[in-house]
Amino acid sequence: MAYTKDDFKQLVTDIQSQSWYKNPIGFGIARVDRGQLNKEKILQATFPIVNWEENFGSAAILLNALKESGVEIDTSKSELVCEINDKFLEKCIESFRPYIPEAKGDEHKNVQVISTLASLPIDSGLTSENFKVVFLFEDDAPQSAETVYLKLYALSLGKAKLRSLNLNGAFGKLENCAWIGNQPIELDWLRQNEITLKLSGKYPTIDMIDKFPRFLGHVIPADNTRILESSKVRFGAQLAAGTTVMPGASYINFNAGTEGAVMVEGRISSSAKVGAGSDVGGGASILGVLSGTDGVPVTIGENTLLGANSCTGTAIGDSCILDAGVTILPGTKISLSEKAVEQLKEINPNKEIKTVMKGMDFLGVNGVHFRVNSTTGQTVAMRSTREVKLNKDLH
Repeated sequence: MAYTKDDFKQLVTDIQSQSWYKNPIGFGIARVDRGQLNKEKILQATFPIVNWEENFGSAAILLNALKESGVEIDTSKSELVCEINDKFLEKCIESFRPYIPEAKGDEHKNVQVISTLASLPIDSGLTSENFKVVFLFEDDAPQSAETVYLKLYALSLGKAKLRSLNLNGAFGKLENCAWIGNQPIELDWLRQNEITLKLSGKYPTIDMIDKFPRFLGHVIPADNTRILESSKVRFGAQLAAGTTVMPGASYINFNAGTEGAVMVEGRISSSAKVGAGSDVGGGASILGVLSGTDGVPVTIGENTLLGANSCTGTAIGDSCILDAGVTILPGTKISLSEKAVEQLKEINPNKEIKTVMKGMDFLGVNGVHFRVNSTTGQTVAMRSTREVKLNKDLH
């Protein structure tokens, strides 16, 4: 038991010095939604606080509380997912005691989570089965729905960089559900109760059928970020402050997003990312690794304009323009005049610029304007002379 902050610090030191202990990459306590028919199915995990390469003192306390409550701890595995119990909460409260009085607002949020759990009213209808404590020790392919959610949180909260986490097999760990707002429902439960629900007028209005929830179901964005339609951003996407996502043809998939203030009126597919100050025009598509990019994730540079209904399947540099309706894929042949070659060499001295290039050759080449010759139908590139600048009042 810790009575003072010095006691707490000593306790953490003692725990971390033990042979079984290992600092996690990420951890947190989640409320889980279980299947309505199959309680073993985890349909969703909601983390009020996600710790990512931080707060190792709290990690030590939680792991030790699990150990003292009878859970076998094996930190040699990539992850640990455990139900919590009263003994676990009791041990956490004893250890966090010196910080409980000041655990308010932005202070000591892990302590706030434990205190809130310990004070839930008996008639809340929630039991220990509704909560899990989740630790990630290695960034291996996730083995559970809970760790998939932990990684998606890390991405959407900006705690982990886009394309930095191992999400191999994530789809297979998630259940395909009917979503009513933030509530996931087993499709089998709906089928089993369809007659009763429909005859009683209680059949729900289903917002979507998917394995992933919506971004806004789990994340509070920055004050200057706008999402005009909740269905347009999937959980696991990452939106930098100042990003605006318009309705219509826009969409941002998981493990994709923006790295600064960006106007999004088109599609940013999974694994694609867009640099600060860029504009993804109406209906424009940035292809994902499974949709025409030769498996190479697409990065769009800063202050670049992708015109309406354009299609990008390869990297585009900074201060570039892709005209409306133009498609640039890795193998697209692009012609340049001698004048354009010289102008682009001047601002890209370390790049090989030729009169005929493929889309993939423009990786890291800045200041390019891609167009289609309206007479010949040939895709051409030239030095961009227009500055792409977002309206500061909108971002």
